[in-house]
Order: sequence, then structure tokens, then C-alpha cells
Amino acid sequence: MAPRRPEKKSKKRGQAAISRAAGGTSKPVSPQVLVKAAEYQLQEGSVQDAATLAEKALDQSSAGSDDELSALNLLGQISLETGEFETARAYYLRAVAIDEDGSKDETIGGGPEKFLCLAQLSEEGGRDSVKWFEKGAVSLKKQIQTFEEVRRKSDEQELLLDQLKKKLAMTLCSVAEVYMTDLSWEEDAEQRCESLVTEATMVAPDFAETWQTLANVRISQSKTEDAKAALTRSLALWKDLPPEDPAVPDFPSRVGLARLLMEVEMEQEAIEVLERLVGENDQSVEVWYLGGWGLYVMGEKQKASKSNEEDWKASWISSRVWLNQCQHLYMLQDYEDERLGEHAKELLTLVSKELGEAPAGEGDGDEWEDEDTDEEMKD
Repeated sequence: MAPRRPEKKSKKRGQAAISRAAGGTSKPVSPQVLVKAAEYQLQEGSVQDAATLAEKALDQSSAGSDDELSALNLLGQISLETGEFETARAYYLRAVAIDEDGSKDETIGGGPEKFLCLAQLSEEGGRDSVKWFEKGAVSLKKQIQTFEEVRRKSDEQELLLDQLKKKLAMTLCSVAEVYMTDLSWEEDAEQRCESLVTEATMVAPDFAETWQTLANVRISQSKTEDAKAALTRSLALWKDLPPEDPAVPDFPSRVGLARLLMEVEMEQEAIEVLERLVGENDQSVEVWYLGGWGLYVMGEKQKASKSNEEDWKASWISSRVWLNQCQHLYMLQDYEDERLGEHAKELLTLVSKELGEAPAGEGDGDEWEDEDTDEEMKD
């Protein structure tokens, strides 16, 4: 939930700010102009230049001012971009001291984003993360209430309201996940999870991730059928949409979805999700592994039910293709998850006992070639 990059404005405005920031006019350069120039540089990918300008804006800002808040938030964002998480945390904590409840306008660094970032950057995790998530949720609810009080909303306002509700739902789900992990030992953990995911599904019923989190809670409660129902509803919200549609969950979320589907023995649905993921990015070791594992389990079930021999053999042949590609990428990327690699090997050994080794060329295709091979072919 890190802050998004500033929305792209016209290049003329950005370049004008750059010119003024560089001393291209006789007028004194204000912190606001420096921040705009820094935002423009960040949009253009010049992270170091953006940091220099933002630091200059901070130096020129009065203590506790809106200018200081704006510069601190931008520096926090830049620090996240460069992987300096401790520095980002320090900037956001200073920003909170100026805007304690997120009531200031988002254009100057107000709003919930700094709280949500601090929740994820928390060194302590657990209750500390929950504290920041809850502050973010309170700020989001105030923003939602403001929009809902508008009787005749424009299309843009309706869109913003929908985005705020989805962000609130995601925040509530994040708190629930903390209670399922770091705070699972607390007496009221299950009750809190139940309350949070229920509120999330009411706030944003058309947001796939809320139903996915609900399914995760139901799995933890051993309510498998309820989990299946929640996962089915989550899938139905986006499975027929094109990849670029904003309603389609991001890549990591769908990888998590595939794992949940396999956990409740919905292997066919899991494979469909994974096939789509491979179509979008064929370099994910985890996706190829999950696909191979899912197809192995499908074949195992087909074999146990004494169905057509060709059915389970076809599933295991496909499993072998996926697992071999997993191992290929595992070695190529020097992947660190040893347990995943060992399990992939175990599954391949089990398949080989029944079907023998893969024949030469099985699964070969353009997607199997790595860049080095492509270069050799060019030579």
C-alpha cells in the first residue's frame, strides 16, 4: 500500500517547475515549486534528482508547515523507491507529527497513505502494524463519508469513491491478515478477523481481494465449503475480464489465490488461474511449480478414481512439463526457496516412476528459451 507516484501532469508544467527550481527565473523558488519539480523528475525516472529537489524543498520549509508535510511525504516515497525503508519510515513519522489524523488535503501529503506505509514498514509488526492500519482506516472512512454526502456526484467523484472503498477494504483485510499471523495467539483474534472481513465485503463487495481474504479466514476455521464459495465469488468478479482491466487482481494476489484454490481442492480453477499468469509472465518459478503440483494432484485423483488411464497420464505429462520448466527457471534464477525446489524434484520423481523420463523436446517452445540461448542463436 505504498503511495503511488504523483499523477502525471502536463510536461509543460513539470518543465516549468524544473526551470524555476534550477534558477531559470528571477523570482525566489518556493518549496511548492521544488516539490512539483521533484515529482516531475520522479515521474521521469530521475530518482536521485527528485531526491535532491525534495531535500531542498524540505530545507526551505517552515517547521510544521504544509510545505514541510508535502516534502516529507515525497521524500518518504522516494526512499521507498530506492529501498531505503528505515529512511522512509523516519520521513513518514515526521509527516505524522504534522498531520496526526490525516485530515489535511492529500495534495500536500495529508490523508491515509503515510499511516498505511508505516503499517507495512513497522519494525515491531503485530499490534504496531494494526495501530497504523487502523489510523489509515479512520482517515479513509472520513474521506468516504465526505464523498457520500455529495448528493449529485460527478463520474469522477463516483470513481474516486469506489477507489477509496476498495482501499479501505484492502486495509481491513490487511488487519485481518495480521490477526491470522502475528496476533493469532490473542484471545479475540478469530472474532476480530470475522468482524474485519465482514466489514470489508460490505464496503467493497465487488473487490475480489476481499472475498479471497474471507476464504483464507474460512480455511483457518476449517470451513472448507464456505471457503470454496468465497473463492468462487472472488474468481467470478474478474476471470472473464481482459488483463488490463483494473478489476483484475495484481500478479502476487492471484498467485496467492491459486494456492488457496489448491488448499480447498479446487485444482481445475487453480490451473486456469495459473495458465493465465504464465501468459502474462512466464518467468515466475512459483507459478510453474504450483501448476505442476496442481496437475500432479489432478492426475493422482483421476488415477485413484480409476478413470480413463489416458486422463491421468495426460495430467501427469502436463505436470512434468510445468515442473521441468520450474526447475529450469529455478537454476537460471538461482532461486532461494529450497523447499519449493525439493518438492518439485520429488513430484518429478513420482511422475517418472509411472511414465518414465520426459522424451527429448517435451515442452520445448519459445517460452523455454532464455536470453543467453537467444543470443547464441543470433551469433
